[in-house]
Amino acid sequence: MIAIQTKLPRVDTTIFTVMSKLATEHGAINLSQGFPDFSCDPELIAYVTEAMKNGHNQYAPMAGTEELKSMIASKNEALYGASYDPEHEITVTAGGTQAIFTALAATISVGDEVIIFEPAYDCYSPAIKLLGGLVKPFELSPPDYEIDWNMVKKLFSANTKMIILNSPQNPTGRIMKENDIQELIKLTKDTDILILSDEVYEHIIYDGEKHLSVSKYAELRERSFVVASFGKMLHATGWKLGYCLAPAYLMKEFRKVHQFNVFSVNTPMQIGIAKYLSVSARYTELGAFFQQKRDLFRALLSETKFKLLPCNGSYFQCVTYEEVADLSDNDMALRLVEEYGVASIPVSAFYSRNTDHHVLRFCFAKKQETLEKAVERLTKL
Repeated sequence: MIAIQTKLPRVDTTIFTVMSKLATEHGAINLSQGFPDFSCDPELIAYVTEAMKNGHNQYAPMAGTEELKSMIASKNEALYGASYDPEHEITVTAGGTQAIFTALAATISVGDEVIIFEPAYDCYSPAIKLLGGLVKPFELSPPDYEIDWNMVKKLFSANTKMIILNSPQNPTGRIMKENDIQELIKLTKDTDILILSDEVYEHIIYDGEKHLSVSKYAELRERSFVVASFGKMLHATGWKLGYCLAPAYLMKEFRKVHQFNVFSVNTPMQIGIAKYLSVSARYTELGAFFQQKRDLFRALLSETKFKLLPCNGSYFQCVTYEEVADLSDNDMALRLVEEYGVASIPVSAFYSRNTDHHVLRFCFAKKQETLEKAVERLTKL
């Protein structure tokens, strides 16, 4: 065996893979990994199939098809009043995670510091470390996971290169509010700090709230990569299709990496999605669709011993379990999957220091009967 030095010595298989595997082994209902158990619209599949039949089966242009980039530009301007040039400021990617990694790879050098808010989506930290950057985590706490921007300022140094945002946030469902945006504008003014804004759940917002994309704000747009996901939008996570928006000077660097990573992404899906999303209701009504599921799931869970935490966006519901057991969140998640047949994610997995607030995350992007069956099992706790 040839000895190699691992670049990620503390990284093992992701908690999502672990819990999904356990769900399969125990015949459990999988509310852990974030994917729907229902199909995407047959009309969307028909458009993609039509594109295949019409011969759109070779490489797409490196940055994406003109049809899809133009649709993205129109969508973003209509929703957020932000104008991005399809030719120089929009790139179609192989999912949101690839876009995130590419933005980091294009900008982060050895010794650069990146501020992230934890609990954080688990790809941020390993990607930063692979590139020789330093992760500066700012820990948020339940129940509201509010950001103390005065304390965030104390993480700034001469080496601060980037801040990563995620709204709506995975795993907490927290959304950025106007005061957050204004504080961020103040903190980054007259600096060279970049922003990577992970907005893959942008259309899944509840209770009449609005998604505050950083692209809405000129002061932030000029320094930001904005990442979005068609997988989340179209109930097709397995398609791994997303995109990145950025001003031309940043996108130029992004594409230098993108072209030697994936080069381009699935051609017929780009053609089909562009045609499908010409009807704006297919994304503007997504929040109402998932709010029905959120409200149902919360109503069902209120009959259990779990305590519900706020969920303002995304399709994840976090709960605490003080009345159920005095266990670590890892042990509690194992108990649920092994003894009660429901898989969840322990939220400590989203903290660099595995901070344990006794919180579990459930995914409610499921059929009604799936949610009902899962909570029926959880009421036996």
